[in-house]
Amino acid sequence: MGYFDAASGAPLHPVARQALLASLDEGWADPARLYREGRRARMLLDASREAAAEVVGCRADELVFTSSGTRAVHTGVAGALAGRRRVGRHLIVSAVEHSSVLHSAEAHRADGGTVTEVGVDRGGRVDASAYGAALREDTALACLQAANHEVGTVQPVAEVAAACRSAGVPLLVDAAQSLAWGPVEGDWSLLAASAHKWGGPSGVGLLAVRKGVRFAAQGPPDERESGRAAGFENIPAIVAAAASLRAVRAEAAQEAVRLRELTRRIRAAVPRLVPDAEVVGDAERRLPHIVTFSCLYVDGEALLHALDRAGFSVSSGSSCTSSTLTPSHVLKAMGVLSEGNVRVSLPPGTPEEEVERFLQVLPEAVAGVREQLGAPAPAVAAVTGDELVVDALGKRCPLPVIELAKVIGTVPVGGTVRVLSDDEAARLDIPAWCEMRGQEYAGEEPAVKGTAYLVRRVS
Repeated sequence: MGYFDAASGAPLHPVARQALLASLDEGWADPARLYREGRRARMLLDASREAAAEVVGCRADELVFTSSGTRAVHTGVAGALAGRRRVGRHLIVSAVEHSSVLHSAEAHRADGGTVTEVGVDRGGRVDASAYGAALREDTALACLQAANHEVGTVQPVAEVAAACRSAGVPLLVDAAQSLAWGPVEGDWSLLAASAHKWGGPSGVGLLAVRKGVRFAAQGPPDERESGRAAGFENIPAIVAAAASLRAVRAEAAQEAVRLRELTRRIRAAVPRLVPDAEVVGDAERRLPHIVTFSCLYVDGEALLHALDRAGFSVSSGSSCTSSTLTPSHVLKAMGVLSEGNVRVSLPPGTPEEEVERFLQVLPEAVAGVREQLGAPAPAVAAVTGDELVVDALGKRCPLPVIELAKVIGTVPVGGTVRVLSDDEAARLDIPAWCEMRGQEYAGEEPAVKGTAYLVRRVS
């Protein structure tokens, strides 16, 4: 079985398993107590904190353990905003942040704060100068992920941190995807991460807050973890998280070279093996283990099921796989194709043979889904007039694009196809289809129902 979804959760590292089992007998007591069992638990907790801090690149007394990476982000954002409330209530985030950051931003906006969302280029990368331009006198906090969780693009954290430092604004970095591969560069102020992303146990996150950063923990006060993470510490899990973080970092340089070659192979092979496929994300400035691509005329959920039956576990940012029926906010911000999206994220130790087998089964899986959906055949008919209306109301991705592709050849060059759709994904996928197929996207207009998307035939 090829497990290719390490970006969601990496398999438990052998060191994590060993540390977890060993600490179950020593780390069960309350580390706040002074008796023998409590002192043993405290020693394990302190040693884990020092080990994790060394990998993160901060002081041990700057780092606390939380119940998850999401909790670390929520605590970090809320605490930094509250600590700098006198400065102002302006928050800066990128358009491709993890949902935990964007949800924190939504809560801040609902509470009366203001939020600036910095866009990205087609590769998913922010422009550091755009962060600098967004900084204001009332900016309390800026947030930027170290690397994107969906497409693997590495962000210019050091440059953004320098701009924030010059303006006296703290920068919170979400390092969940990148921490296993190396230290976060730059003069950041806060950092959040999650153990299950690097092969530690789930239910452990970490939050680092540099000395000198104004921080006011929110919620009822608690004496544990410097008041920043309430509740009894799960010491066996924390020990396993810290031990595995040190282990994966020690292995990272060598494993990164090997996995980067495997993902490079996938990036090169997919457009060659699968017609009408687009590889997305920065080709160079990316994490070594993530590669993402999208396929025209493919239902993302159906493709995931087909690959699962073939023995491969992958994830998708397609709206078809979402309960909200909206495309991934990351793919939407990048302006790339979202339908038939597949994210492959290789865990350490992935054998080359599994990648080769994946590339063998992928074309057949895509072709099978396209056949089920009635993907377009070459058009042979012509119509009178210079505009054709396609009624795709009530149809979900990728059907509006499939209907467009079927009829574009029936209008004369220079003529237009008006696609009526009430699917939010069409706003992203129809322009992406035009760019891939060499047609002109002429914009959108409100319709009696849904939206009319205009496509002009160029060739």
